[in-house]
Amino acid sequence: MERVGVVGCGLMGSGIAELSALAGYDVRVAVSSRDSLAAGRGRVLASLDRAVRAERIGAADREAALGRISFTTDLIDLADRHLVIESIAEDKAAKVELFAQLDKTLEDPEAILASNTSSLSITAMASATGRPEQVLGLHFFSPAQRIPLVEIISSLHTTESASARAEDFVTAGLGKQAIRSTDRTGFVVNALLVPYLLSAVRMVESGFASCETIDSGMTLGCSHPVGPLKLADLIGLDVLRSVADALYDEFKEALYAPPPLLTRMVESGLLGRKTGRGFYRYR
Repeated sequence: MERVGVVGCGLMGSGIAELSALAGYDVRVAVSSRDSLAAGRGRVLASLDRAVRAERIGAADREAALGRISFTTDLIDLADRHLVIESIAEDKAAKVELFAQLDKTLEDPEAILASNTSSLSITAMASATGRPEQVLGLHFFSPAQRIPLVEIISSLHTTESASARAEDFVTAGLGKQAIRSTDRTGFVVNALLVPYLLSAVRMVESGFASCETIDSGMTLGCSHPVGPLKLADLIGLDVLRSVADALYDEFKEALYAPPPLLTRMVESGLLGRKTGRGFYRYR
């Protein structure tokens, strides 16, 4: 695979595009509007600039990566891609519709369609295409440029050949580590992580302990690099609730149910770091 497409250029989409360009791939990013295009390009540029200042990459690497990324507002411009990674909002209906469009757009019958979903059904997206054996999940973690893990999710239709090609892209191409999961809501990481985060929210909600106490307990007592509530703010409380909703819808287990406090915070627009306030306040 030489030509990579990314649909969506929010926090995750821009990170995947940047990561792929730095790894030497020809990257084309498709977005829904001219405003999204400008915002996405600015997001990639700002991230590359931060990486140069932090001396994680050199100025020449920055320029080379920018030269490998192009942007478009028309899905037809992804027709020549060997791999397309969807990274739009966690909306099942929107993703299914997008996969149906991409299936008709891609010229290469062996091209892989991948979703960066953190919880939704890969099978549902695959069923909207005429190539379900070439559809899988590539779940990157935020920030995609820094976190070393990618989950590879196969549906009942995904061929081993497609999974192996995707794993080669992740490991040999991007230098990440991969784990494989079957197509079950939450996959491996979120099925374990989300109940832990929701339990921390319930502790705050009940008045049992403060945010600072809970986070200090887990960082100092369990050697976690960040506490559960700061991690929830980093992930985005809207994203956390969305994943929790998907897990609860599938399994109907109480540990997956979003606490009322989390729901109220999302309804109030207190989404964490990206809005300046969640369980903590940010500049």
